[in-house]
Amino acid sequence: MLLRRALLETALFDLDGTVIDTGPLIAESFRHAVRTVLGKTIDDEEMLAYVGGWSLREQMRRLAPDRCQELVETYRAYNEPRHAGLDFCSGMHELLRELHARGVRLGLATAKSRATVEIAFRHLPQLEGLFDTIVTAEDTERHKPDPAPLLLALERLGTNASAGAYVGDSPFDVEAAKAAGLRAIAVTWGGIHGDERLLAAEPDALVSTPAELVVALEVPPA
Repeated sequence: MLLRRALLETALFDLDGTVIDTGPLIAESFRHAVRTVLGKTIDDEEMLAYVGGWSLREQMRRLAPDRCQELVETYRAYNEPRHAGLDFCSGMHELLRELHARGVRLGLATAKSRATVEIAFRHLPQLEGLFDTIVTAEDTERHKPDPAPLLLALERLGTNASAGAYVGDSPFDVEAAKAAGLRAIAVTWGGIHGDERLLAAEPDALVSTPAELVVALEVPPA
């Protein structure tokens, strides 16, 4: 058997666009809500300023504070039924199982609501048992790019940031990881934020495949 380098003690993950392939659905749902409630279209650059960090309610509040509730309800009415066709991002189920088998402590830190996370788990029951802790939008007052959700996940796992990484598909994820003292790993397969935008946030690693992600999760040489 080939020797494999040791992996970091802890790996925290964003959910949407990182573990599950919801990036295009999120963009589509966001555009639908804006078009339906505000009667306008939103260009990609403006949308990118909102999607991928804050909770859904905070995204909508920043977009149109006086129509926030309508936007949230319209988004969810469109988005949630479409979880029926949900799937993992390519190779991520296998990677998570491998990390779990190798003893890496796994956590999920997402801006999704607990109810929407439960929908995802219902449609993808293979997610059950993979994560040692799950932090959702209701668990912290502050959300990414603030490090609060990541710090709570570390606290629950009883591990420290120097031995861990956070993996996500948005600049907000990178910023939160760095603020928490974690290794910041950006993945390119999210479907919303391009490589240039991710690199501008200065992640410790930018990866395009699960195989590259495993390498990025290795303990660096002394």
